[in-house]
Amino acid sequence: MKELCVIGSGNMGKAIVKGILKAGLLETSQVIVTDINEEKVKRIEKELSISGSCDNQKAAAESHIVILAVKPQFYKGIIKSIQNVIKPETIIVSIAPGETLEKLERGFKEGAKIIRAMPNTPAMVLEGMTALCGNSNVTKIEMEHIKKLFNGFGRVEEVPEYMMNSVVGISGSSPAYVCLLIEAMADAAVKEGMNRQQAYTFSEQAVMGSAKLLLETGMSPSELKDMVCSPGGTSIEAVSVLEEKGFRGSVIKAVEACVKKSMEL
Repeated sequence: MKELCVIGSGNMGKAIVKGILKAGLLETSQVIVTDINEEKVKRIEKELSISGSCDNQKAAAESHIVILAVKPQFYKGIIKSIQNVIKPETIIVSIAPGETLEKLERGFKEGAKIIRAMPNTPAMVLEGMTALCGNSNVTKIEMEHIKKLFNGFGRVEEVPEYMMNSVVGISGSSPAYVCLLIEAMADAAVKEGMNRQQAYTFSEQAVMGSAKLLLETGMSPSELKDMVCSPGGTSIEAVSVLEEKGFRGSVIKAVEACVKKSMEL
């Protein structure tokens, strides 16, 4: 028996596996990843030194935890292929936006233990952010076990299911927003004469350092912003331009659009 089966070797599936292995929570021998593409299976076997398979049914039948790491449009087919081999004690973890607990329960046998998770790609460097919620069949001990796995590559919060769409907007998709910010900052630095690589280094470290400072001190974003913005100084001048150009409102609208799309899936 394997401890963990990840169905799907895309970016998120690979990030989860890499994070768990890098954190030392599971041995490579305890993990299997499946994919319909045989070449992808061979690549991930070589890259992570784990077992791979194109047989979802066999892999799911022989695993204690099954993570569904495929796009939502493939869920129906995947669930149909494994529903009859899932054991009563198996924990099923879905990472797809829009796949509600109720919808997932209809796909499996009565009594199935199902958890929804919404991680993000920084899991690859042990800095992921994951939200979890489970159905009534999942025990507290089982939820704590899944929390421990996901906590191994970042931070975990258990939330009510109605909040999961908001999590998609603020966390699941946020690496894309942050990368746009970093790119824009770096472009500005290049415009001012800095070389591209240094521009990225300064921008990336600034974003990471600011977030770490907030997380470790408990300081609010507004407090840090006020600390940086001296009266009549350079930072408040920049903030003034961002406000004038609708920076804050644009971010809010972007997250709202993301949440809306998540609800439509």
